[in-house]
Amino acid sequence: MNVGIAVDGRVLTEESPGGPQASARLLPVVLNLLQAAGGLRVQDLDAIVFGRGPGAFTGLRTACAVTQGLALGAGKPVLPVDTLLVVAEAARAADAGQDVWAVLDARMDEIYAARYRHDGGDWHTVTPPALYSAEALSQRLRRDGGDCVAGNALQVHALEVGTMATLPHAGPHAAALLELGRAAWRRGEAVDAALALPLYIRDKVALTTAEREALKLAREAA
Repeated sequence: MNVGIAVDGRVLTEESPGGPQASARLLPVVLNLLQAAGGLRVQDLDAIVFGRGPGAFTGLRTACAVTQGLALGAGKPVLPVDTLLVVAEAARAADAGQDVWAVLDARMDEIYAARYRHDGGDWHTVTPPALYSAEALSQRLRRDGGDCVAGNALQVHALEVGTMATLPHAGPHAAALLELGRAAWRRGEAVDAALALPLYIRDKVALTTAEREALKLAREAA
């Protein structure tokens, strides 16, 4: 769970593991950060930026629901940002390069991945977010290249990245999200709170018992 606030040149963040209790902790964390930023209210903000996905089904629904509720209640617009782009921004902030593959574990032996290129002013999407197997993504990484591969899928999957640098600890950090939010605000990309909607790449979010058993047998036979 990554939450932050940017006000008067200051950036305050709080990052903690997600999990089943994240939805219960999210609002208190938001209110505590507003208090730490000088006793602000949600009504004092210009907009609310959020990572719209792809990502875990429950986490995305929680982020979108809380964002929408706060924005509607305060009469504020929202700024949706692709979660994989946040990973790319975190990598750029760590001086890992400006042509970045962002890769996040999607569970079920799959990976969310996208490629972004920064031109010194703005990010541009080279390869839009999609779902890959480790083998398919490794083939694409070796073929297409880039400066860096960033994200937690590097720790979970045996990806072959060729000569590119790797940054497994880059993630959708709050500071990177706020930086992208500020850029989106300057470009006039704020939208109505009703459009605080998740970006789903995968329609199927779980395997049945039979499907898990078949997958296990296939691995053992390989």
